[in-house]
Amino acid sequence: MIKARNDWKLDEIKALFEIPFNDLLFKAHSIHRENFDPNQVQVSSLLNIKTGACPEDCSYCSQSSKYDTGLEREKLMEIDEVLQQAQNAKNKGATRFCMGAAAWRNPTDKSLDKVIPMIQGVKAMGMETCVTLGMLSPKQASTLKEAGLDYYNHNIDTSKENYPNVITSRTFQDRLDTLAAVKDANISVCSGGILGMGETETDRASMLQSLANLEQHPDSVPINLLVPIPGTPFENIKPPSESEFVRTIAVARILMPKSVVRLSAGRLDMGEGMQALCFFAGANSIFYGEQLLTTDNPTVANDKLLFSRLGINGEDYQQSVAQELTL
Repeated sequence: MIKARNDWKLDEIKALFEIPFNDLLFKAHSIHRENFDPNQVQVSSLLNIKTGACPEDCSYCSQSSKYDTGLEREKLMEIDEVLQQAQNAKNKGATRFCMGAAAWRNPTDKSLDKVIPMIQGVKAMGMETCVTLGMLSPKQASTLKEAGLDYYNHNIDTSKENYPNVITSRTFQDRLDTLAAVKDANISVCSGGILGMGETETDRASMLQSLANLEQHPDSVPINLLVPIPGTPFENIKPPSESEFVRTIAVARILMPKSVVRLSAGRLDMGEGMQALCFFAGANSIFYGEQLLTTDNPTVANDKLLFSRLGINGEDYQQSVAQELTL
């Protein structure tokens, strides 16, 4: 059994990226199999509860007020609609419901008061709860813990070296400070990054180093493939190759053996074979639902068919899939 570490050197991680592809996947899969059932994938659902007019300048984001992406500003969703969406997600097999207000730089205490009943309502359904609301103060993190929040998502996005090329309206350290506040409040941390933002392989290694060398590894590590948004500075940026993306999944699994690694945004551009390689390399979570915040995602029916073909999540699950697809 590989012991989890929090003292990875950058050169060590770069060396992992340079291992021959088959050897890297074998190493990652062996570690994955030691810690998880290789044929089980956790399913989450993500709902955008607040859209548009974000004051930040994240170069990849459709919700930034700095760019003309055609996205209409919408107010915070009403609680009844949020809970109905959560129930729908649960009915389709999601076990965790994530609520995102990526349009906030950071929530005000008044805004937080409106989100707390949503958390409590989803929790009452028997689902795990997760929110992403931007930067948090330690006091706000404690408030969310008292409300029963299970997970808080706050991605570091990229390496600390590449960060100023992506965002200038906040610092990399701001990200780390929020993660520290979440951990200190005893809320499970969900933090990962985005591939395809002009980063080098060294940047990918550095990003994973920042996550793996946290005092405690994130419970969930989302790895996103950038979905280029027309109107943003990254609309024409070159994506990583399929093997580069799979390598990053594999290295994340090696560095953080007990973390759940989630295939997040960009799966519409991943074929069945690429996703299968990601699952083999150590990914063991996905988002269900046709929409991830403001970008498209595979349909639930397509994901269930994918799981069925790959033998993921067991016979009972496959039988329920087959029955639903014949209705």
